[in-house]
Amino acid sequence: MSYALREAIAAFRRAPVLTGLASAMVGLALFVVGLFGLAAFNLDEALEQVEERVEVVAYLRDDARNQEIEAAHTELSSLPEVEEVRFVSKEGALENARKDLPELGEVFSDLTVNPLPASLEIRLQPGYRNQEAVEQVSALAAAYTFVEDVAYGRDWVEKLFGLRRVAAVTVAVLGGAFALVAALIIGTALKIAVFARREEIYIMRLVGAKDGFIRRPFLVEGAIAGLLGGVLAAFLTYLAFRTLYAFLFTLSWIPGGWVLLGIASGAALGVLSSAVSVRRHLREV
Repeated sequence: MSYALREAIAAFRRAPVLTGLASAMVGLALFVVGLFGLAAFNLDEALEQVEERVEVVAYLRDDARNQEIEAAHTELSSLPEVEEVRFVSKEGALENARKDLPELGEVFSDLTVNPLPASLEIRLQPGYRNQEAVEQVSALAAAYTFVEDVAYGRDWVEKLFGLRRVAAVTVAVLGGAFALVAALIIGTALKIAVFARREEIYIMRLVGAKDGFIRRPFLVEGAIAGLLGGVLAAFLTYLAFRTLYAFLFTLSWIPGGWVLLGIASGAALGVLSSAVSVRRHLREV
């Protein structure tokens, strides 16, 4: 391994421009991946914030008895999907309406009879804020005879989780495409390196060197190029993040694990693309 490392470093010294260009191209390719990851992470955070507002509201009949409401409160609170059940009285509902709809303050102040029903507001656990859990809890709440109606915003909940599914597929497809572009760039750079050292490789074969021995320096070279490209991409992504944060809108920086994974992925892509490129082009040398 020490021989492979020495040869890879010597190759960098012999052709620093080619090495720098390869690392820069890899860095730019992974930079696009980093920007996409930054956008995907912030989109996911935004969707999670919206999901926190997902709740089931069971509107109660005016003749609902306190014992029935307390029993339903206890039963619904014991469900594994439920984080909290909060009882809102008719007076509380009217007070909330006055706060949320100040433009209708005069209308509410002129009321002689409170038209708003009491309700049970059911908040779900973080792991259960999905469409299936919402519909299941909604059906259980609607089964009580003293519940007049159950609402959870079916249309926007379906759109929310549909958007999350679309975002997940988009992340997988575009992330894979950008990773493929990075691998092709590394492979192309190493293809040039193999061609430039074809005479050296030919001599090594004449003296009995095996393909594995010849291939190792190129694999190390690809790993280093991918690693440098990953570091460059992380720096450029952070620079873009700080620029957007300072001049456009508030963003959250991606987790440190993502950054390390991106740098490690650059090295892994370097090794993989090197292995494919060298294996293919050693046959031509």
